[in-house]
Amino acid sequence: MKRVEVEALVKSFSLFFISMAILVSTIFYMDYKKEVQTLNETIFSQMRICSFDLKCDEYGIDFVPSDKHELYKLYLGSKGATAYFSIPNSTKNSIKIHLSKNDYSMKLSQIRDKIILNLLVVMISVFILSLLFSFYALSPLRKSLYITEEFIKDILHDFNTPLSTLRLNTSMLKREYGRNGKIDRMENSVQNILDLQSNLRSYLHNHVVQNEEFDLKSLLENRVSVVEKLFNHVAFNIEVIPAKLYTNRDMLSRIVDNLLTNAAKYNKINGHVEIVLKDNILYIKDSGKGIENPARVFERFYKEQERGIGIGLHIVKKFCDELGINIVVESQLNIGTTFSLDLKKLLK
Repeated sequence: MKRVEVEALVKSFSLFFISMAILVSTIFYMDYKKEVQTLNETIFSQMRICSFDLKCDEYGIDFVPSDKHELYKLYLGSKGATAYFSIPNSTKNSIKIHLSKNDYSMKLSQIRDKIILNLLVVMISVFILSLLFSFYALSPLRKSLYITEEFIKDILHDFNTPLSTLRLNTSMLKREYGRNGKIDRMENSVQNILDLQSNLRSYLHNHVVQNEEFDLKSLLENRVSVVEKLFNHVAFNIEVIPAKLYTNRDMLSRIVDNLLTNAAKYNKINGHVEIVLKDNILYIKDSGKGIENPARVFERFYKEQERGIGIGLHIVKKFCDELGINIVVESQLNIGTTFSLDLKKLLK
């Protein structure tokens, strides 16, 4: 199940279950209050009957002055339940009938235990119903995602033939006429389409993380050598000492490729890109246009330029999360952008 599907499932389940749980809890609380009221009425009725014949083993009986308490009323307090009743032909004294705190608490506990048991049974039913409802509500989304992904996969597959033809003809033109600006722009455009194709494939497929040990500096030099051929107007500078990493090489390469390509693509003429490792944090800093809303760059489909569809940095963030890399972006318009990758968890 994809992350977006899990998120939709959790949210729909939480919404339904919490709503039902609040409703059910409210009903059971009202039922508990009603049960307690019924208990108090039953106790008072028994005390009143007891005041006539004084035959009630469950209750304590005493005689007290009648001017201190209101008659025919149940008093509930820290010492239990108490009621006072009149004595025929006597105005000075009244009968005090008392139920001890332990006995009264026991009766309340019986009510609570019954309510809690019933509530637990109902909550389990609500949990199961919420789960079934969530899967049922998720099915149209899953079907829609499946159809969309299959459609994109078909398009990506159909890209291969025209892209191969373009690359072949570009190579033939280069051999025939030599390098020139027009051919270079054609190659850059083809490479942009290939990058977009790779990003879309990465976005669609679930990756099984297979870790391996490799050298960070070698990986960066390899990726820079590929990118700088496409952007010869930008100077790349690597200040990284040899450092061993243990992680998924392909996913880290995809992260670096996206960041380096963006740093070059949106850079100035004769601009520069600095790649520095300091305190186990990899900095990729450019002298480009900058980002207007850095906080939004990792959002899916967010973009500030006409080119692209806005999923490159979203994929970068997705891969960073999977590899346990904390990524931070800082940017100033017309000055440049810096991406920071915390590699502490990956360094050997």
